[in-house]
Amino acid sequence: MSDSLYDRLGGEAAVDAAVDIFYRKVLSDDRINEFFDGVDMDRQAAKQKAFLTMAFGGPNNYTGEDMRKGHAHLVARGLNDSHFDAVVENLGNTLKELGVSDELIGEVAAIAETTRNDVLGR
Repeated sequence: MSDSLYDRLGGEAAVDAAVDIFYRKVLSDDRINEFFDGVDMDRQAAKQKAFLTMAFGGPNNYTGEDMRKGHAHLVARGLNDSHFDAVVENLGNTLKELGVSDELIGEVAAIAETTRNDVLGR
């Protein structure tokens, strides 16, 4: 069996680094940073690390709410496809900055895409 995407990306250290850089990008992105006003970013980063670890085939310690429930309050505030696209773009740019291959970034984007309808409550 081939290594999981999690292992190929570099495991826990890589996911930790990616999430930290990712949220720096997100919080400085005027298209989407308003959705993080008042959010406990340490807690948010920990949840995101656990989610990405699971999504990429690593150890599953994710205990967060399902995507639909967890984002419903943001959908009510206008979260839409353009915001989802901005998040995926920031994630891709983060991975590029960390030297991840375009092929692996494509796999990550494909996994992110599977959550779009739940995140946007459709």
